[in-house]
Amino acid sequence: MSHIEFIKMHGLGNDFVVIDDRDGALALGPQAARAIANRRAGVGFDQLLILEQPRSDQADVFMRIRNPDGSEAQACGNGTRCVAALVMDELGRDQVTVETVAGLLASTRHSDGRVSVDMGPAGLEWRQIPLSRDVDTLHMGIAGNGLADPVGVNMGNPHAVFFVDDVAAIDLAGVGPLLEHDELFPEQANIEIVQLIGPDRLRMRVWERAAGITEACGSGACAAGVAAHRRGLTGRRVEVVLDGGSLQIEWRDDGHVLMTGPVATSFHGHLNPSLLKSPAAQAN
Repeated sequence: MSHIEFIKMHGLGNDFVVIDDRDGALALGPQAARAIANRRAGVGFDQLLILEQPRSDQADVFMRIRNPDGSEAQACGNGTRCVAALVMDELGRDQVTVETVAGLLASTRHSDGRVSVDMGPAGLEWRQIPLSRDVDTLHMGIAGNGLADPVGVNMGNPHAVFFVDDVAAIDLAGVGPLLEHDELFPEQANIEIVQLIGPDRLRMRVWERAAGITEACGSGACAAGVAAHRRGLTGRRVEVVLDGGSLQIEWRDDGHVLMTGPVATSFHGHLNPSLLKSPAAQAN
């Protein structure tokens, strides 16, 4: 194999390396992910998205998600929109279903190019998130560095949503890793800090589990919308303003959460297979 083709994409600055392995020839594991994630010696990404053959006959593609440390993630909303757009272009359709380990995600492209993804139902029970013990997920009793009283939501992955008066005043880089690894979260958690900035309008910053601070997080925006409505701060439709731009979130009456936003392709490239065997593979 002389090279490995990839596409660099992003959703509101949440960036991805997308690799097509539907023929099963690559078998990209944690070591390969770490090498590609290295922003000096590799390419760099918030998540690596690997296309595989679907397991379900209702899906058009299976999307495997790896974090920069090589661990596997269950969900990635912005990444799902990017992969859905690629497969729509490939199939000449405006509707596809992306399969992940968290389930089937129906996706639709609008006339303005934005893509909507049905992220499935929000998990609100403590076992669904999951938490290490039975607590009220509307008021989870953890705190740190100016943050307290989060709402727990599962959007295919675990989230803790903290409401604050000013997201800019929070040292997210300092408090994020501490809360991510709080003993309440046996599988760690994504940490969102959220400020109400207008009617049905939220400002959000995010510390992503195993990735750190990112420009945007689709599943986190969904969690923020759900948490805000549960707290009585907003209706069921909200705009979530992230560092990289805005997402439209709707928590439907049937419990499913619909996320809508843009996708973008940055560039196409080729990886030298030697990268996956280099010292960079042990980095990060």
